[in-house]
Amino acid sequence: MKIPLQAIASGCQITEYIPQRSPIVMVDTLFGIDGEYAYTGLTIAPDNIFVENGRLTEPGIIEHIAQSCALRVGYTCKQQCLPAPVGYIAAVKNMVFTAFPAVGEPLVTTVKILQEVLDITLAAAEVHCGDKLVATCEMKIFLNK
Repeated sequence: MKIPLQAIASGCQITEYIPQRSPIVMVDTLFGIDGEYAYTGLTIAPDNIFVENGRLTEPGIIEHIAQSCALRVGYTCKQQCLPAPVGYIAAVKNMVFTAFPAVGEPLVTTVKILQEVLDITLAAAEVHCGDKLVATCEMKIFLNK
């Protein structure tokens, strides 16, 4: 799926689908969901708690990926009139950082669900800032249903 130019959820709507609240909300846009893929975004704000020296740090990128996964689950659950479960990062594998985006730059993240077994989800993520790859990883998430 090509990432749509128009969001299906953004801004304050995002907190309808994820359990996080300010100041730790690390997604601000849902571009779409297509089967096992979800497309999310974040424009890095100057007051983001994960910004140091004008750049988003490693923990911020990891949290953005985790919340991108949560946004996919939460949005899907809401479409089915089900409560969104709370998820926890169970493992991060093959984490690679290639850039640290600056304040004001928009991230676009692709999450692909590789496997779902019982309450465990394995996802692969790629974070981009424009044409630049920011990070990749696999993340295992435990859903507390």
